[in-house]
Amino acid sequence: MVSEKNVSVRMCYKKVSVDERTQDYIAKRMEKIDRFSKKFSELNYETEIYMDKKGKFGVDLMLKTPYKLYRVEEMSESIEGSIDLAVDNLKNQLVKDKDRLKELRERGARSIKKMVVVDESARFKK
Repeated sequence: MVSEKNVSVRMCYKKVSVDERTQDYIAKRMEKIDRFSKKFSELNYETEIYMDKKGKFGVDLMLKTPYKLYRVEEMSESIEGSIDLAVDNLKNQLVKDKDRLKELRERGARSIKKMVVVDESARFKK
């Protein structure tokens, strides 16, 4: 059975006008994050794009899952560059969290194996 994902995307622009090509680029980059968040049935993306006083573009990217909030803030000379940096940083956070959970699971399995008592009649003895 294939489970349906409930994904909502919210984009906010402050002091910036974004054309349709850039919006498509942002959506395409957000789809790459979905590959790293397959286990979640509900995802909420919030993207805020703004321009600071020095003329650089900033991107605040948040991914809300049922269990955790991932947040990234990046600045660069272009909107696309800021989006690329933010998405790469968010992917790193997701991979790091996934690896951490995997390591905890493996560590727990090792500790359980250590607690198992080997039968005296077994051919392997200490």
